[in-house]
Amino acid sequence: MDTPLTKGESTKQAILTAACSLFIEQGFHATSMRQIARRSNTSLSGIYNHFTSKEAIFAQVLLDQHPYRQMLDILNSSEGDSPEEFVRNAARTITAELGRRPDFLKLVFIEISEFQGLHAPHLARTIIPQVLPLIERFGKDKGELRALPPQAILLSFLGIFISYYLAQTALDRNAFPALDPLIAPVAGPGTLEPYVEIFLHGILKAEKP
Repeated sequence: MDTPLTKGESTKQAILTAACSLFIEQGFHATSMRQIARRSNTSLSGIYNHFTSKEAIFAQVLLDQHPYRQMLDILNSSEGDSPEEFVRNAARTITAELGRRPDFLKLVFIEISEFQGLHAPHLARTIIPQVLPLIERFGKDKGELRALPPQAILLSFLGIFISYYLAQTALDRNAFPALDPLIAPVAGPGTLEPYVEIFLHGILKAEKP
């Protein structure tokens, strides 16, 4: 049974929830502390009792709501007896989850565009130790992975979803009709597979025996 939140904890959670929705709607810089106070039904002094600044609020929101949490849960529960089977199963499940929560990736883009990745080192210190066991699952014992830095493997895998998101949202056929022949192969439904293929096998044809 979950322990009820104290009044202070409830207030802090309300602030984070309000701030998260505002950041996603407007971005970080366009969101004011007064807006956060109004939406969370909290006074400005009440906010400063819990957070020293708006950036401190964003840092906590990013840590709490960053899609890596959902991705790690999916990765840890994904099945597969080989790296390829595991990656395909995990990618499909993660894409379905992101489809239900498209706001997840917006926080990532705010971190990149408005903070130039300022909080990335802290996130990496949190994420990498949790990912290492997954990489070692196919690396040490089975020897099925190339000797690449774990962070490079992780970031390349996450790049699948960034690319897929951009293809679905930025490459609008109506806005760029002249590019339709180029956009069509990547902007339609069910186009995750090419990104997974590139992650697993690259873009070059296999060498002839």
